[in-house]
Amino acid sequence: MKAKVYVSLKPGILDPQGKAIQHSVELLGFTGISDVRQGKYFEITLPDSADQEQARESVARMAREVLSNPIIEDYRVEIEG
Repeated sequence: MKAKVYVSLKPGILDPQGKAIQHSVELLGFTGISDVRQGKYFEITLPDSADQEQARESVARMAREVLSNPIIEDYRVEIEG
């Protein structure tokens, strides 16, 4: 079983790295981009025998307490398998 965790800055939080990426891609000739937001992605391998709902709850707790800063970041958890 695999858990995927996506972490991104909350709307309204300044994203200087996203702005730098946007500027760089514009310099490379990519046009029509109004905004770029960057984030983090984690893949977590869990035992196939794990209960899917318990795995979701455990990974969500991990995302909330370790992988993200809940003051400025949102997260999303997906479970496969």
